[in-house]
Amino acid sequence: MERIILSHWNKQTGPEPIIQYPPEKAFPPKETLLKIWARHELNKENSMVEFIPEGGENSFISIIQQFENELYFLILVYKQGNMNETTSPDILASMSKNLIELINTNKITRAISEAFTTIKNYTKLDEEENLINFFQDKIKSTILQILRDGVVSRFDLTNKLRQDYGFSTLNIDLILISFIRENLIIKENVPGSKECYFLVKDLSCMRIPPKSLPMDSVGDLISKKYKTELENFYYNYDIVSEIENKTIIQSVLLDKDVFSLIKALRKKNLTVNECLNLLSNREELFNELLAKKFIYEAKGFVYIFSDVRFIKFNPYYIIEKLVERHQKQEISLNEYLTHLKLLSEQTKDVKSIDYEIV
Repeated sequence: MERIILSHWNKQTGPEPIIQYPPEKAFPPKETLLKIWARHELNKENSMVEFIPEGGENSFISIIQQFENELYFLILVYKQGNMNETTSPDILASMSKNLIELINTNKITRAISEAFTTIKNYTKLDEEENLINFFQDKIKSTILQILRDGVVSRFDLTNKLRQDYGFSTLNIDLILISFIRENLIIKENVPGSKECYFLVKDLSCMRIPPKSLPMDSVGDLISKKYKTELENFYYNYDIVSEIENKTIIQSVLLDKDVFSLIKALRKKNLTVNECLNLLSNREELFNELLAKKFIYEAKGFVYIFSDVRFIKFNPYYIIEKLVERHQKQEISLNEYLTHLKLLSEQTKDVKSIDYEIV
């Protein structure tokens, strides 16, 4: 994505660009904005349209938004041929609404910059890299921890982040876009509480055995030893302790080189030197990964021993917390029942499973 533009539709004069990020280039010509408007007129059932001019340098995605009886457009500008999969129309509509509400405030410049960064990051990162942010980003990890206690209103969430955790300036809608995109939360209006957020999928990471044993090409003795060690490790594997001690997060997720090595070893075995190159020649780190059983070395070659995967799972543990919080009158009856309903709906589909390995 090259740019993000906010434009207003003036009923007398037509499209009026308001602000864009990055700000250096000129706005698209009025003719282009009129053609984007025409696309919306022809596709009134869709809030998002695409426009690819013939012979032009750029392609456009536009999301229409009404606010205080006025029409606005959030326009994403791409180099033609590079219009990758972007965020869903509903989430982009929420983002555009949030930006439009800030148009006449001093927060709009920072907000549109953050929106640009959020969208661009999603288009250039794969799913696993996006999920790492829930553990690396301090605000996101804090929000996830708060959501694990059950339903929280927008007002209470913002107050907790400011008063209890010291996050003074927040664009909560923008931050929560990633939670909605990954289907971790549902946002609903609850009578008496207005806008509330409900955790319906939790996120964790854990070791799992490799999909296929990578030892078929080596000698029987090495292969047998590898399989024996693998069985012994997972037979005695204390997953709860490892999650509580954040071993995987600290050893793998927070080090880009280590995670790159794990992903490379999923595809094929590597030499020791190739592994050291991926780890920026940190030999002590290589030995630590061997000791912690993330990798396995035999005769100068390295194999994956513990793959590291993200797990999305149904957070049924929240039910007990909801009961306790309702008894203490920390949440209303409507909030309590709504969250129970959202959790129970996940069990109605006979094809659904309680977890998903990413």
